Amino acid sequence: MMYLSVTPSPHNLGTNKTSRVMASVMLATVPGVATLIYFFGYGVLFQIAICCLTAILSEMAILKLRQKDIAINLKDNSALLTGILLGISIPPLAPWWIGVIGTCFAIIVAKQLYGGLGFNLFNPAMVGYVLLLISFPVAMTNWLMPLELSHVVLSFSDYISAIFTGVTTTGLSIHELRLGIDGITMATPLDTLKTDLTLGLTSGESMQKPVFDSLGGIGWFWVNIAFAIGGLALLKLKVIRWHIPVAVLGSLLFFSLIGYLLNPDSQGSSIFHLFNGATMFGAFFIATDPVTAATSNKGRLLFGCFIGLLIYVIRTFGGFPDAMAFAILLANMTVPVIDYYSKPTTYGRGGNNE
Repeated sequence: MMYLSVTPSPHNLGTNKTSRVMASVMLATVPGVATLIYFFGYGVLFQIAICCLTAILSEMAILKLRQKDIAINLKDNSALLTGILLGISIPPLAPWWIGVIGTCFAIIVAKQLYGGLGFNLFNPAMVGYVLLLISFPVAMTNWLMPLELSHVVLSFSDYISAIFTGVTTTGLSIHELRLGIDGITMATPLDTLKTDLTLGLTSGESMQKPVFDSLGGIGWFWVNIAFAIGGLALLKLKVIRWHIPVAVLGSLLFFSLIGYLLNPDSQGSSIFHLFNGATMFGAFFIATDPVTAATSNKGRLLFGCFIGLLIYVIRTFGGFPDAMAFAILLANMTVPVIDYYSKPTTYGRGGNNE
């Protein structure tokens, strides 16, 4: 007798197991993480470590309460991946408890309370990130300037001390560490441009600040290139499909180009939008989550285009400089509708056969 097994997503073609897919995605983040460390220091590693440890402990605790097999569920690597993705998104010198709160919420509320892997409606890492961004906006926007613009050289122990006590071993606060070589507190390129435009500066005038270079934003261009390389590796390995990242980037390119051509003084260029903030990271590593994304190829294209549009609209007219997390979560809400109208027609139905 034959039995049909019905399981929730992620559904992977071929012999790839869920644990192997998750491990591949984690390995693909290595170029991006290494580039973040190069430009922003070892704090990136500590944030990832804090989030990963919290993710595993949270997963174990909630599985215990749900009377689920802990060992089997942990082996799928989904909790570890959530910790890595959220850790990458947190500023390098954010207080240690930031990662703990965000990861606990991501694992317990956004994932396990929905039923676990395959049942969550929203990407857990982005749910945790948005919770932190709304609840602790100051801590979540305290990104350091690239190390080449910093007036202080931090040791390994300085990063540990700053994350767990708020000051370095020499007594410098995080605010003091964010002061550039000219003594001015610096922000990310997206945040700098957004703030300057609200102050009446043109985009050209804003681009003259030290945080920018000919490529857009010091460090961030190469960070996005590195995550794009990791994303292309996932495409090559057929861990993800091309539809969503191409649609996200193509849509963002299209709308940002139109906006820049219509009003270049109050808009960032298309290159600026594509290679700053979390653009490549979000397009390849977050939006492609098989659980929360659309399921058909047509649906994936619509899903990706909607994310690209939302990124541009929120960055340009909203209050948050980097809109990736909000765009993805809003797009997650539309997946049931997208899937309903884009699902393939069952063989033998449609046309005159209906």
